[in-house]
Amino acid sequence: MTPSPLWHALIRTHHITSRRKVAHLRKAADKYEVWALLRSGGCPGIMYCKGSEEGVREWVGVVQGLRYKDFRLVAKPAKIESRPSLEDRPGLFEMAGVSEFAKAMKNRGNSSWFESAMGFS
Repeated sequence: MTPSPLWHALIRTHHITSRRKVAHLRKAADKYEVWALLRSGGCPGIMYCKGSEEGVREWVGVVQGLRYKDFRLVAKPAKIESRPSLEDRPGLFEMAGVSEFAKAMKNRGNSSWFESAMGFS
């Protein structure tokens, strides 16, 4: 049996500070079985998710529904050439800084994609 292809998306917002919204995103990540990475605590807010096509699209919909200031879907849900990793178990994981977030993207082989989508390169 061939595993389902993985999809991912990248979102940028003005900031992510509301713990209530983060709790909502955590529940949605579990519900839709996506691996989500969040840069919270200040500007800019960055969110990345990876999972099934349906899971990624649903999770992005939840983020849109929370009406974050300056919401930008900088990389729309798209299929990726990647195999599931044990590190990518469903759930939401937080990072405090942009450099820490970028390092996490690099460790997963997404560095150039991330930098391009964010306008860093």
